[in-house]
Amino acid sequence: MDLSLGRHQCSCASSFQAQAFSERGRVCPLRAKLRIYTISDQDDTGAWIRNTFPDLFYISSIHAWNQYGLAAWTGIAGDNYYGFDQGGPDFTKLTKEWLKEHVQIGPLGSAYPDYLFIPEGDTPTFLYLIQNGLGVPERPELGSWGGRYNKTDISPHGLGSNHYSDATDHVVGKDGKTYKSNHATIWRWRDAFQNDFAARIQWTLSPELSSANHHPVISVNGSVGTAPIYFTAEASTSITLDAGGTYDPDGDSLTFKWWQYREPTASQWWVTAEVQEMKIEKQDEEGRVVKVTLPTPEECCADLISRAPVAKGQELHLILEVTDSGTPALTSYRRIVIQATNKELKGSKVIRDAIGDALP
Repeated sequence: MDLSLGRHQCSCASSFQAQAFSERGRVCPLRAKLRIYTISDQDDTGAWIRNTFPDLFYISSIHAWNQYGLAAWTGIAGDNYYGFDQGGPDFTKLTKEWLKEHVQIGPLGSAYPDYLFIPEGDTPTFLYLIQNGLGVPERPELGSWGGRYNKTDISPHGLGSNHYSDATDHVVGKDGKTYKSNHATIWRWRDAFQNDFAARIQWTLSPELSSANHHPVISVNGSVGTAPIYFTAEASTSITLDAGGTYDPDGDSLTFKWWQYREPTASQWWVTAEVQEMKIEKQDEEGRVVKVTLPTPEECCADLISRAPVAKGQELHLILEVTDSGTPALTSYRRIVIQATNKELKGSKVIRDAIGDALP
């Protein structure tokens, strides 16, 4: 059960309060099924919920009171209002002019109000639920239109907290510069999710299927759907990925973009040093088929600190983006997860004292 809470933690806390004493410290079957994503802590009920029920799956940005510009969710549209990542995000599809032309139309869209602070402030909680092949609901650390969040406590001891909070992504902005921020985990997808919004409004204007655009349907190695595709491969070896069966329901032409999402692999802040790039080679003109070569054992199958070889290495993430030529252009995704292995423990046997001694 997914609960997307914009500013209603108080209501959620009230529903839990009846069980606060009888269930405190115990694993409750109902709580085990809940997945909560809130827009920061709007009052002290969020902290109460997490402290009382640390086992509860709970996504929330944590920061000082009323300092919402620090929260990842403001990456949805807050760059102008809060002033972060200036030059990186493109605000074009959030202007009141764009919204008036593409969103505030028809029987439903006309009810969409002009924004006062930032538009769609609570929407990341909804975007997290959209199954478009990018996000995995049970793993917020993998990233989605709703942002990317890591556990605040990974220790198996103590509270055993199941709270997820802001992580960061490296993203090249519209100015060509690289930005590293929690906000970027959301604004990096802005063009795609705003086009998606505009398309959904178009769906409300006519009962005719042909009157609006629809998302491409991705097939990779014969697998159609939105769930990740998992592979296990030895370091330095290659696998072939074939999206030849991908099609557009409206008959639009398609563009294919394969890229490595390095941040979900990393265990710490220094992503570019810890996670090396896979080699992605197009095997046809369109890019429907690619050959992917894993990094060397030293790069993807070594202990982070000592650099000693390990048999089970990094979990590497490859994203396929397929965008159609319709209006508005719509994008679908497929995540390929590759578990790197090193069965013969190849690689350097030199033991290092610190990560900085071994990483570039």
